[in-house]
Amino acid sequence: MTTPDVTVVVAVYNTMPYLTECLNSLVGQSIGLDRLQVVAVDDGSTDDSGEELDRFAQLYPDTFTVVHQANSGGPAAPSNRALDLATGRFVYFIGSDDHLGEEALERMVACADANESDVVVGKMVGTNGRYVHQKLYTGDRPEISLYDSELPYTLANTKLFRRELVEKHGLRFPEDLPVGSDQPFTIEACVRARRISVLSDYTYYYAVKRGDASNITYRANHLARLRCTARIMEHTAGLIPPGPRRDAVLKRHFDWELSKLLQKDFPALDPDTRRQVCEGVGALLEAYYTDELRAGTGVKRRVRFGLARRGAVDELTRAIADETAHGAPPFLLEGKRAFALYPGFRDPAVGLDDHWYEARESVAGRLANGTKLESAEWEQSGEKLTLALKLRLGVSGDTSSAFVALAQGAMPKTADKPGARKLPEDALRPKAVGEFTRKPAEDGTGTLLGARIPVESVRAKRGVRVYVDVAGATYEIPVRTEGLPMPLARRWGSTTPHRVAASPNTKGRLVITTAPLWEPKLGVGARLRRALSSSKRK
Repeated sequence: MTTPDVTVVVAVYNTMPYLTECLNSLVGQSIGLDRLQVVAVDDGSTDDSGEELDRFAQLYPDTFTVVHQANSGGPAAPSNRALDLATGRFVYFIGSDDHLGEEALERMVACADANESDVVVGKMVGTNGRYVHQKLYTGDRPEISLYDSELPYTLANTKLFRRELVEKHGLRFPEDLPVGSDQPFTIEACVRARRISVLSDYTYYYAVKRGDASNITYRANHLARLRCTARIMEHTAGLIPPGPRRDAVLKRHFDWELSKLLQKDFPALDPDTRRQVCEGVGALLEAYYTDELRAGTGVKRRVRFGLARRGAVDELTRAIADETAHGAPPFLLEGKRAFALYPGFRDPAVGLDDHWYEARESVAGRLANGTKLESAEWEQSGEKLTLALKLRLGVSGDTSSAFVALAQGAMPKTADKPGARKLPEDALRPKAVGEFTRKPAEDGTGTLLGARIPVESVRAKRGVRVYVDVAGATYEIPVRTEGLPMPLARRWGSTTPHRVAASPNTKGRLVITTAPLWEPKLGVGARLRRALSSSKRK
């Protein structure tokens, strides 16, 4: 019997009916059955998975090898058993509830042979709500590095590995890790690989979230996930010496695995579990969280890490619960620095220095969410009409830079999802419109900005926007009406009467619209020019 090009390893535990589609996608591969070996290990399934594997083994006896064993508690042991039986030049791992594109294996093997790659990553997508990170798949790349690409955020073992590499370095899965046991294998293979290639021209792998969310990743508790993450990080540190390369890989674990332990479900944990999570996260921060990693972490995550590291369980719990219920806290502005006012800020009992609370990243989205319109009304004195606004800004301290201006046109596509944006350094600051008052909110959670905006006798539709300097940058924030009742449109002006309205646009952002009630009759030529001009704008 000739050596197959690729052995597909399938670790199986109670994945019917998804298993059938998985196996059908393997036997339907364009690479052909003569170039394929499938080794499937049933890890003590209690549904019909074992019987389904036997059915395929009977249908394809020259392709399928099926092993039945007692349940081991995770995918590592069945994957190792399958590796011991693999004979292909390459080995590929697939989740037994997932499936492949028809040409997946043929394309990946061809790529590995053409580029002498030891690892090939084919584009994955999620189905049924399964999240799969996509930033790695920006195009076909014959060679990438683990250290300067998005590969650390794609560490599942669902890749093509040269089996010679696997056996040379004795790569196997740690069987005592119920979650993430594929990461040590994948990381070490990528560290030791001569070349890693990425294919994005085709959907190679469909990752399925089961209807009952019973995938093992979704079932693990906080302490199990913490213990597994610690083992993964320790293994990685043993492979990569301290420095930028290690940081590039471990950044993923701070961004994902550890951050997810400190999210909105944390306050609901029992006190002892919260304490243990903080101790475990704190130990990993102490060991691997370099100054460079801290500097590149957003303030929300950084503060949570800092509080965990200091064992400030109550402050951490309050920080998460408050932000979940009320949104991000306001910023304190001091010169060109901005600090997020999370619990523990400048509290001697907590002992975190200001750097943990300082916002260095763009805070456009947080400013937009913290800017609230509290009232809007017309004020008229003779021929002068003013729109009086009261706004609450999510900043305190030195807010002398805050003002309101009117802008023509929509916010650019560079704006954050809530609509705000950080102005480019070379952008001209808009001209402030009207009169302003600024005073601290009574509850100390921001600044009350009063603005009186004069209305002009022109045909115009202009957005009302707040501008404020934070940490040396100017931010532009559209004013959202948030369902607040707006003043009625009104007629204004005696010489040239206008209609003026303050109302939300389709995105709920406040705009002021002015237009003459009537205009002088135009001649035929003028009407034609206006019609042509209007058609060009459309």
